[in-house]
Amino acid sequence: WVSVCDAAFDQQDAEVVCRELDCGAPVQVLGEDAFGKGDAQMWTQEIQCRGNESQIHLCPTSQSHQHKCSHDNDVKLVCADVVNVRLVGGNSPCAGRVEVLHRGQWGTVCDDFWDLADAAVVCRELDCGEPVDALGDAHFGPGSGPIWMSVLVCFGIESSLKNCESAGWGKHTCGHNDDAGVICSGE
Repeated sequence: WVSVCDAAFDQQDAEVVCRELDCGAPVQVLGEDAFGKGDAQMWTQEIQCRGNESQIHLCPTSQSHQHKCSHDNDVKLVCADVVNVRLVGGNSPCAGRVEVLHRGQWGTVCDDFWDLADAAVVCRELDCGEPVDALGDAHFGPGSGPIWMSVLVCFGIESSLKNCESAGWGKHTCGHNDDAGVICSGE
């Protein structure tokens, strides 16, 4: 682990970090003392992201030494918690195929072990009331793109589907005919 110097750390760099952490969009880059000083080594190269990279280590760097960096200059970053789940193909905003946003791309959820506890988390995350039904077999039509989540194990109390245990991002044995859906009680 290394700390990053705030010299020449800009909006494009912040976008890559927030995306890599699956934390939405950058809201604010903060200066000294926002979250305390780091104690790791200091990354001395300037990071020069274009903003479309999926991970910060894929960004170009330069060996510029025009900035003196210490832990007084650690970058502190606040990312926005954006909506990471949506319901598609239903007849209301609170019913449909479950889709999750990961690394900037919407994908579906496999219906393996999909149940009312999982559906409850989706309904809560979307402020849609209580779960009425947890559906599988692409009840609301098959999705497209990646199948991001499978073998979800939620207790039903989590604030976000991302906080439930699963097989891991993109790990599944499903096709889009196995896409999960949900019907919630509220609008």
